[in-house]
Amino acid sequence: MKVLLTAAQTGLGRRVAASLAGDGVTVRSASGAIPALEEFRDIDVVVHLSAGDHDALAARGTNAIDGFPGLIAGLNKFGIERMVLLSSAMVYGAWPNNPVPLTEDSPLRPDASFAFAHQLAQVEGLLDGWRCEDPARQVAVLRPVLALASDSESSVVRALAAGMGHRFAEDDAPAQFLHLDDLAQAVRVAVLGHLDGVYNVAPDGWVTGERVRALSGQGPRLKVPDRISDLIANLGWRFQRGPLPPGLVPYVRHPWLVSNDRLREAGWQPSITNEQSYVEGTEAKWWTMLTPKRKQELALGGMVAVVVAAVILTVAAVRRRRRTH
Repeated sequence: MKVLLTAAQTGLGRRVAASLAGDGVTVRSASGAIPALEEFRDIDVVVHLSAGDHDALAARGTNAIDGFPGLIAGLNKFGIERMVLLSSAMVYGAWPNNPVPLTEDSPLRPDASFAFAHQLAQVEGLLDGWRCEDPARQVAVLRPVLALASDSESSVVRALAAGMGHRFAEDDAPAQFLHLDDLAQAVRVAVLGHLDGVYNVAPDGWVTGERVRALSGQGPRLKVPDRISDLIANLGWRFQRGPLPPGLVPYVRHPWLVSNDRLREAGWQPSITNEQSYVEGTEAKWWTMLTPKRKQELALGGMVAVVVAAVILTVAAVRRRRRTH
């Protein structure tokens, strides 16, 4: 099997390439966000990660839709019938009335103030139109939640992870944090398993806003009405004293939790928890993962160590004093 991979230089791309190569798949790295026409030659599957790379798109001054005709042209010219698209669970939008959890059959309602989510929804629609033109075609659309790791590169993911559990508001929304290793394995399953259709990618369950705050090491926050929260967030972003641009505020205020049941049924299993992904992908400290019981045990152990050290030092001091006399 030969795979053409876009965004191969990213943290996710490197993981996907290594994983597929380990299965004997020949991986060809595309020269750009949209591969050159000749790069499609002799390819069995196109794995398009570039559409979900917000930072690279912004750096080029383009959007997720730009270049799509070239992508379709390459698929058609060389008769490629399989594709894997990296989208985002953000296409569901963050709304107070979202079901918990969202499934792949939930409607797409991206927030109007966040253009990137709208663009991804449009790319999904265009690619679905291409797929429907021929019953032999297969398109696997992956919609991951926030994907983190120690080498995370996405400014959107960093901003949302920094904003979740830290805002001034009545309640903090629960959240999901996926590890890039697990996302790479989802891409692998999509390629090797010939998946077709939409698949959410998320760890099992989710964490509450209070738990996110605890993991980050932040103390309790003052609760204020949402209208004041909006003002604080906008001013913080304007003066570079806050992590969230206004378009992302709904995604830390309202739930957009997704179910991973469909992908699990296809053979994928998450290996890293929400908490572990958050701690590794942010500046959270390892000890925030400890349970209250374990913290108490460590505290008691520390107290015992201090007492023992004090006794040893006291005995040593007494002995030295006796020798001098």
